[in-house]
Amino acid sequence: MDQENKNIDDQGEELFEHYHYVADKGQEKLRIDKFLMDRIPNTSRNKIQIAAHNGNILVNKSQVKPNYKVKPNDDISIVLPYPVRQLELIPQDIPVDIIYEDNELCVVNKSANTVVHPGYGNYDGTLVNALIYHFENLPELPSDYFGRPGLVHRLDKHTTGLMVVAKTENTLTNLAKQFFDRTTKRRYQALVWGDVKEDQGTVDLHIGRSLKNRKLMVGYPEKDHGKHAITHYKVLERFGYITLIECRLETGRTHQIRAHMKHIGHPLFNDLEYGGDKIIKGTSFTKYKQFVENCFRLLPGQALHAKSLGFYHPTLKKEMSFDSELPDYFDEVLQKWRRYTNSTTTN
Repeated sequence: MDQENKNIDDQGEELFEHYHYVADKGQEKLRIDKFLMDRIPNTSRNKIQIAAHNGNILVNKSQVKPNYKVKPNDDISIVLPYPVRQLELIPQDIPVDIIYEDNELCVVNKSANTVVHPGYGNYDGTLVNALIYHFENLPELPSDYFGRPGLVHRLDKHTTGLMVVAKTENTLTNLAKQFFDRTTKRRYQALVWGDVKEDQGTVDLHIGRSLKNRKLMVGYPEKDHGKHAITHYKVLERFGYITLIECRLETGRTHQIRAHMKHIGHPLFNDLEYGGDKIIKGTSFTKYKQFVENCFRLLPGQALHAKSLGFYHPTLKKEMSFDSELPDYFDEVLQKWRRYTNSTTTN
């Protein structure tokens, strides 16, 4: 008998179903897509093949292709997107910081601790719940498996800053194409651990889900897994043990800045998932430890802010750009580091 274990995992980005099987001792050789299609309810061979191409089917802890032949005692796991549309979207009167609005779209400044769309563990209280309260009949992309009206991009829960929301189908489709074609202009400010050596640089590295922890994205230098991702960065201010940088995205992958900066040895300051919530650089003095921990307490999560956003307005027929201020707590942390750096250099 196959052994099966299923659980639903909230990735923060998307929802996934995890299935696990161990093939019988007498299992005859069979393509893995056929093997899984016969066992997973309400799925299709196409979905399973997509999962394989995305590196989400593991046999004995190694990624396999859809034509892999299952053998006796194979340990098989697969991760599939879970249809969030099964969750009802409830309009909620939650304040939204709208910095620009017209008949076609609006630009919002997302606050910290705000999840963008509902999922398991976050049934309500999300940006989408707020948007559908403030705006009627927001459009959805036909390919949007997860039910995110008005949205063509997203930000992590603890990442603050600018997002564009479409109010009509035409604008939604147009903006989605701009993001796909990489013609939008997005700049972030991030506080990272360490003294970044170069004043500016580029991280050109495939990233994909970690085989050890599916909630995290990791770099694949061999480009054999994951998706192509490019982040340009430049140093804005140095504090010795940490650095304030600006990041410009060419691509928009899940956790892109966080994974890229972690890969080059500069995880984001106070990043709870990528190891930035530990003291990585500095002295062993108790006073320094207390100083850093006080900075951590000011931040809800990683020090990352989507500061500027530019795109082509589909009806006004012109380029539009928007800028936002750093959150007060982010600015307070910077002020603390400036004072600390000045005090250590003058002593």
